[in-house]
Amino acid sequence: MPLTRLVTEAFGVMTIFLVFVLILFGVLCILYSVYFRAQIRGQGFAELRYFNGPWIIRIVLIFFAIWWCFGEVVRLSFLRQGTVFRFLTLKWQEIGCKFYILSNLGFSEPCLLLTLLFLLRASLQRRGSGTLSRQWNGKTASYVLLYCVPLFVLQLIIILIGPRFNSENSTRKIPYSFITAVVHHEDVALCAFPLLSTIVLGLFAIIVTVYLLWLGKRMVYSVINKGLRRRVYWLIFSVTSFLPARIILLGLSVLSRPEHVVFEALVFLAFLVLLTCAGVGIIMLVYCPIVDSLALRVRRDLEARGRSDLSNDTSTLIANQSLLEMSSATSVGRNSDDSTKRGSISFRTMVKDDASTEVFEEVCLSSPDSHRLVSPPASPPLPGRPMLPLKQVSEH
Repeated sequence: MPLTRLVTEAFGVMTIFLVFVLILFGVLCILYSVYFRAQIRGQGFAELRYFNGPWIIRIVLIFFAIWWCFGEVVRLSFLRQGTVFRFLTLKWQEIGCKFYILSNLGFSEPCLLLTLLFLLRASLQRRGSGTLSRQWNGKTASYVLLYCVPLFVLQLIIILIGPRFNSENSTRKIPYSFITAVVHHEDVALCAFPLLSTIVLGLFAIIVTVYLLWLGKRMVYSVINKGLRRRVYWLIFSVTSFLPARIILLGLSVLSRPEHVVFEALVFLAFLVLLTCAGVGIIMLVYCPIVDSLALRVRRDLEARGRSDLSNDTSTLIANQSLLEMSSATSVGRNSDDSTKRGSISFRTMVKDDASTEVFEEVCLSSPDSHRLVSPPASPPLPGRPMLPLKQVSEH
């Protein structure tokens, strides 16, 4: 028994530590989501509102995960065997174990999985009817609670009405492992997992797994980004593998008693797989979309800053060009005044050959021979026959 008590306390301390980590991460994600919401509304990033449309459902997902974590802490055996719950009577400890089954297996765990499915399904809807609509968050929250009611009612029937079948007046008795949620050990009420409750949760897990596989197939075909496709694969793998593993572990826990090491190990592993599933869901559906949206906002700021710098450079270039045109126009005006006084406008071009000799060609626009090229005296004669005046052409 000392070894059993030591192992039980080790599992309990590890459970509390992991619960604290998940709750801390969930609170940080809630604050991050609220901060992103304030940034969108304050700075006017209208194009990013679609990515932050399901922000309320994301917070609801974290809320269900935190609720489930608190229930797992209340279930711990070493807290009941120590001094934490010693002030509670045996009756209140039994009520606490029954409330744990109804709270976690009947409410928070199914709501957590349903919220995760609705967040995945929202990415495949149109903007008019999906997360961009104002009523989507409210409708989704109501649908999650509505779909969870049948499972909660079944768990309530198993916990409250199931033990009556084993009364002294009943003719048909059900094995205690199917309906027992409380086991007494050394004047302490320890929590157990009724097999019927696990079977009901297993049927629900099968429906969730099948729907998630169908939904994930559609998402993989619609996603073109490799990073997003990898996230979808991770999320589908975590839910479709960890959720059945939890059901199997909880079903195997009825083979041992809560005061045994095997029971504590099986329940701890069942807690660990669902904790991993919840953590992956929060990372993929809450944290990563906010980080991607903030990255888009930063990229937009950089592009806007680049466009403003480009416009400033363009305006400076236009201003400099206008100044150059004004100065050239002034110089041309002065030259035109001087050339008008001479009676001709000349365009001079300087061409350098291999011998670095300068050849000047002048076109006189106002002289009678304005269409004739005048070459310097030292230059060789131009090839071809000289042009004759019109009078000589008519004589020939």
